[in-house]
Amino acid sequence: METMKTSPIGIFDSGIGGLTVAHAIHKALPKEQLIYFGDTAHLPYGDKSPDSIKYYSIRIAQFLLEHGCKMIVIACNTASAHAYETVKDFVGKRAVVINVIDPLVAAVAKQKKWNKVGVIATKGTVKADSYAKKIKTAAPQIQVSSLATPLLAPMIEEGFFNNKISRTVIGSYLDHKKLQKIDALLLACTHYPLIKEEIMDYYKNNITVLDSAGLVAEAVVKVLRTKKWMRAQSGSHQFYVSDFTPSFQESTKYFFGSKITLHKAAIWK
Repeated sequence: METMKTSPIGIFDSGIGGLTVAHAIHKALPKEQLIYFGDTAHLPYGDKSPDSIKYYSIRIAQFLLEHGCKMIVIACNTASAHAYETVKDFVGKRAVVINVIDPLVAAVAKQKKWNKVGVIATKGTVKADSYAKKIKTAAPQIQVSSLATPLLAPMIEEGFFNNKISRTVIGSYLDHKKLQKIDALLLACTHYPLIKEEIMDYYKNNITVLDSAGLVAEAVVKVLRTKKWMRAQSGSHQFYVSDFTPSFQESTKYFFGSKITLHKAAIWK
């Protein structure tokens, strides 16, 4: 039990998007040590095959287990859609596995007055149709309309947000007929909180815009409290990437206040 308390939380994504989840977990649990893995060698996951995503996810999970993680957070919607069950089976009882889809679906299911929600995500997440299927089960009265927005994650990875280019791209997607007359928009990619303000500006705050970062952090807190795995003393975070990218280094400023040392983990050799 004591070992689990001091063990780190592992978090992974294809790139910088999962940093939004890591930041939310750090804010909710400032004493927990985080080990983050950004699979920048294979980003974006949205256009990869389900089998490839499962392979990447299992290998990263193994890396995080080797670093003693008590929990693995799949901070990527595409990986959560295609590889969550596979990773859970692989990890077994060695760690708890959390995905980013279920907390967001649970939040939607609590809304009794919504008739239609829009979902924007990568091609891979939309193709998996996880949100529509899970919301239909949890809240069958809510219609779900999903739209693939494949340019958004690469745009964000390259640092194009809060500028004229991002506003143009975002507007062209949100104008789509699939997203008309919605009560809420789900940001079903962990990159998208970085453009959340721009999306809210587009809608002039007339609809609810939800992302999973804070909701996932709440789920993590709940699990650690239930299992009595809360860390008592602060631990230092570790950040790994499968390939160095300048945008990843720069993006850490948005979440942790200063540049952090990135370590390259050549797990694909």
